[in-house]
Amino acid sequence: MSDDDRLRIAFSGLHPIRSRELRDRFGGASGATAAIERGRVKASESIRASIAVPSDQRRAELAELGIDVVFRGDSTYPDHLDVFEDAPDVLFVRGPLPQDAGVGIVGTRKCTAYGLELAEAYGRAVAETGWLVVSGLARGIDGAAHRGMVSVDGVGIAVLGCGIDVTYPREHRRLGDQILEAGGAIVSEYPPGSRPDAWRFPPRNRIIAGLSAAIVVVEAAKTGGALITAVKAAEYGIPVFAMPGDVDRRTSEGTNRLIRDGAFPVLDPDDLIEELDLVYGLAHRRRDETPVDHSGR
Repeated sequence: MSDDDRLRIAFSGLHPIRSRELRDRFGGASGATAAIERGRVKASESIRASIAVPSDQRRAELAELGIDVVFRGDSTYPDHLDVFEDAPDVLFVRGPLPQDAGVGIVGTRKCTAYGLELAEAYGRAVAETGWLVVSGLARGIDGAAHRGMVSVDGVGIAVLGCGIDVTYPREHRRLGDQILEAGGAIVSEYPPGSRPDAWRFPPRNRIIAGLSAAIVVVEAAKTGGALITAVKAAEYGIPVFAMPGDVDRRTSEGTNRLIRDGAFPVLDPDDLIEELDLVYGLAHRRRDETPVDHSGR
């Protein structure tokens, strides 16, 4: 399979599911790009125009933007993501992509002040324990988890639902820079210039799940991206933890339902670390033996 054709189709603007279907149907990226060029499959003019751009030009564009491209099968592609059938064929990356699995901390954008406080505390606690923090750099719970992580110089991965060169939300530009400064990475399966369209976010949630050894849902409504991430993690056999909340609170509907359906309830950051320790044996990962106050108070 030609990496040049894989890069061309990654720039096509196709939905990830459609791209995978075409690669499967036509025997790989080379066959898929040829089918699009020859009109054997229905595609918009913008997709055909994107496919027609030479891969050398695309590589030059990436180099100018300081963005690396990682193909599935490369030694730098995370092994724990690679095992899943629907993993992205191409990742666009800024910063060194950590190879260890992390702890995904996700939740709703429309969260409570209490949820923000707990998400930041979870991010801080997970980072202090030595784990990567994986989240989506979105408003609300995701951003709070990243802030907790960078507050203790933790390392993590932000998975975007747009191009890496597109700042979304705008107020998280500095937070993204802090993730990179701490040695973490920002990744996306979407090429530079991709807008944060609503349809891009559900597919990116499988990447958050696939990069994680455990998923923590802090607050979530009964539908939304956090629930998609949790469901995908469960499909992958990845443990899901959820923070219980008031039964009549909208932001607790999703987490309470997850717990009802088998997710592990976690009450506070120390409880989360204790649960992770039981599942994975984390004691050896701690930065030092000094007890850590995860509350932030």
